[in-house]
Amino acid sequence: MVFKINISENGKAWKVQMESEFLVGKSIGDKVDGKEIKPELVGYELEITGGSDSAGFPLSKDVPGLALKSQLLTRGFAMRDNTEGMRRKKTVRGKTISAVVSLINMRVVKAGAKSLKEIFPEQNQPKEKKAVAPAPVA
Repeated sequence: MVFKINISENGKAWKVQMESEFLVGKSIGDKVDGKEIKPELVGYELEITGGSDSAGFPLSKDVPGLALKSQLLTRGFAMRDNTEGMRRKKTVRGKTISAVVSLINMRVVKAGAKSLKEIFPEQNQPKEKKAVAPAPVA
């Protein structure tokens, strides 16, 4: 199983893919050593903040275990419509990471010696502007 991991720090997100089953059994709010994710992340401490499974159901910190559960949700988490007083029954997954989870969100709690910009130089580069050809004259 491949986990897609988003690591956020100061408003920037860095993407990593990981084949290891190291994260299986961890829960939202658990802290993880960075070198377990990628060897270059030595000295980093990361906190699991959320994620979603392969079907797109979000992990909820309020639901224990692995199972899917329908919850009555109000504004905020997992809601697209933030109209005042709106409530909707939505399916969410428990807070424990299992083999079904495909995306994991993390945030940096403690930074290491190298910055994430040095570790992932190919990510978060400014986009190049495309040159626009002048319109042909008829």
